[in-house]
Amino acid sequence: MKFKKTLSLLGILVFIVACATNPFTGKKTMALVPNSQIFPMAFQQYDQFLAENNVVTGTAEANKIKKIGQEIAIASERWLNANGYAGYLKDYQWEYNLVNDPAVNAWCMPGGKIVFYTGILPIAQNDAGIAAVMGHEVAHALANHGQQRMSAAQYQGLVAVAGNVALSKDPKAQEDFNKYYGIGSTVGVMLPFSRNHESEADRIGLTLMAMAGYEPLEAAELWKRMKANGGQAPPEFLSTHPSSQTRINNITSWATEAKAEARKFGVTSFKRR
Repeated sequence: MKFKKTLSLLGILVFIVACATNPFTGKKTMALVPNSQIFPMAFQQYDQFLAENNVVTGTAEANKIKKIGQEIAIASERWLNANGYAGYLKDYQWEYNLVNDPAVNAWCMPGGKIVFYTGILPIAQNDAGIAAVMGHEVAHALANHGQQRMSAAQYQGLVAVAGNVALSKDPKAQEDFNKYYGIGSTVGVMLPFSRNHESEADRIGLTLMAMAGYEPLEAAELWKRMKANGGQAPPEFLSTHPSSQTRINNITSWATEAKAEARKFGVTSFKRR
């Protein structure tokens, strides 16, 4: 009992000390691993990925990816500076690359390293669609979602170790704990955690694309095309991402506030294409 109390207090102390604030939501977030460690690793992995894949350069599409990425990054810096976070991006190294791959995907590594696959371009369809994807990916980087996922995984592992130690004298109970903890913590904690990140990135991304001069409602049209293009998806509670319909509904309800925020920065027209 004393061991469990000590471990619980230690876990609470670590959680309190190892927290950061998400500037866009104001929420405290887990930050067990500092960005000073994460960013260099991410940059190295990104460079390795580019070296091993077919990067498209010099084409109109590749140039468009870079241009829209820069517009979104500039919008994010304007927002951060205006809201008391000047210098927040000092360690970020924005980079946007188009990779020849049929996967309908795009991703961003911590610190601002972004990849667009050619396979998602027909779904994005136009500049506003690209801006919707880009805003979402930039938002992941700005909100330090990679850092939070790493921290959450460490907490998940810590609880697993603590449970095994606490139940070490009861093999049956230990076996049951190991049998159910992985599934329970994944479905009950880690997957909802990931879905929340996706929704956060959608919401932040809408503001960024609006500030860059793109119609945020076009993000809903993007997800309608995604839904039409996708196959059978798993139930939402078993997925790392919200369903396409959930995203369409959320984006539709958030678009007005995104445009209102953009107008504070003098943006009054929003491109739909």
